[in-house]
Amino acid sequence: MRYFLPFILFILPLCLGLPAAQAEKPEPLKSLRAQAVPLESARDLDPLLRLAKDRSLVLLGEASHGTSEFYTWRADISRRLIEEEGYRFIAVEGDWASLYRLNLYVRGLGAEGESARGIMEGFSRWPIWMWANEETAALIEWLREYNAERPAAEQVGFYGIDVYGPETSLAKVRSLVERKGADLAEEVAASYACLQPYAEDFSLYARAVAQGGRSCEGEARRVVALLREARSDLAQEDRAGYFNLKQNALVVKNAERHYRAMPLRGDQSWNHRVDHFYLTVERLLAHYGAGAQGIVWAHNTHIGDARATAMAAQGQCNIGQIARRQLGEEKVLAVGFGTHRGEVMAGLSWGAEPQVMRVPPAREGSFEDLLHRTEVAQLLLIFDDPEDFPALLEPLGHRAIGVVYDPRRERVANYVPSLVPLRYDAFIYLEETRALRPIP
Repeated sequence: MRYFLPFILFILPLCLGLPAAQAEKPEPLKSLRAQAVPLESARDLDPLLRLAKDRSLVLLGEASHGTSEFYTWRADISRRLIEEEGYRFIAVEGDWASLYRLNLYVRGLGAEGESARGIMEGFSRWPIWMWANEETAALIEWLREYNAERPAAEQVGFYGIDVYGPETSLAKVRSLVERKGADLAEEVAASYACLQPYAEDFSLYARAVAQGGRSCEGEARRVVALLREARSDLAQEDRAGYFNLKQNALVVKNAERHYRAMPLRGDQSWNHRVDHFYLTVERLLAHYGAGAQGIVWAHNTHIGDARATAMAAQGQCNIGQIARRQLGEEKVLAVGFGTHRGEVMAGLSWGAEPQVMRVPPAREGSFEDLLHRTEVAQLLLIFDDPEDFPALLEPLGHRAIGVVYDPRRERVANYVPSLVPLRYDAFIYLEETRALRPIP
C-alpha cells in the first residue's frame, strides 16, 4: 500500500531552503542503476504491463506538451494495454468536441474518405500541435485498423477530457438538440442566450463577469438538467449520441465555472478544470460498463499525485490524486515521463507562433539531473516501495514544460518540487528527446 509522508516533512525543507538530494553522492546513483530497467523497445515494458493488469486507469504523463518521444512511448504502452489487457479507451488532455471526430473515425463512423491527418488539419484552437501531429495520427490510424476487426461493442474509443473548447461544444449542443425536437431546442436556446454573446471566445465572458457582468452559471446548469430529464427518450434512441450530447453540455457548464474563476486569485480555476478532467474519465468508465479499463494521457502535473508535490501547498489537486482517492490506489497506475535535454515544440506566449526550442540540460540537483548521472540513456523505474528510493524521498526539482515556454527562464520557472516515488507508480526517463512533428 502506497503511503504519504506527513505534510510537514515535505514542506519544511522548502521553507527552510534545505538542499535537494545530493545527486553527486555515489550511493543513490548505484541504487538507481540497480533498479533501473533499460528501455530499448516496447518489449522492455513488460514490468509495467504486469503492474497494469488489474488497474481501472493507467495515467500516462509527459514533461512537456511538445516532445515526440513522450507521444510515441505512450502510444507503445497504449497499444499493448489495448491488445494484451483489453483496455477500452484512450482519454487525452484535449477538447471533447474536436477530438470526438477522431473517435468517430477510429470506429469507422466518420465521413467517407476521411483520414486522421485530414481531421487534424481542421483543428483550429491553439495549441494545435498538441493533437495535430504525426505521432498522434499514427496511433489514430492504428486504432482504426484495430477496431475494423471487432464488433462495435468491443471497439476502443478516443476522447478529449479538457474543459477548453466550450465555444465548439456550445454550438454542438445547439445543433444536436435541433434534431431532437422543437421544444427541447427552444429551451436550450433560451438558456444559452446568456452565453451567446461569448460564443466565439469564453475568455471575454471571464472578463465581463470580473467587471460586474451577469453570471450565466444557472443557465449552463439548466441545459444539463434539461438533457438529464430527457435521458430516457434520447438515450433509448441513441445511447452514444446522448452521451456525446450531454458531455458537450457538461463542457459548457464546467467551462463557465472555470472561466468565471480565472480572474480570481487562488486555486479555484485550476481545480475546476481538474474536476472536469476526472468527471469525464469517470463517465467514460461508466459508459463502457462494469470492469472497463481506460488510459489517460495528460501532463505530469495532472497525472502525478499532487499531494507529493509543492502543488499541494498551493491548494491544487489533480487527476492522479482524485483517481487514487476515488478508485483506490491499487486501481490506478500513474506513469511519469521526463528528459534531460533536447528539443520541444512550444510558444513563447499564449497564442504565439509555435516553434522548435532547445531544452537545456536539466538543472543541477534536479530529479532529471540525478537520472542523467546514472548514465542509463533510457530507463524505467518502478516504485513498488517508496522506501527503496531514499534519495528520492526529499523534495527534488522535477521539470515541467507547458505549451508556453521560454528556455531562458527554464532554470527558475520550470521545476516542481516533488517526492517522486510518492507522486508516481513508475517513471520513464529519456536522455535526449526531439520536438513533435506538427501537421499543418
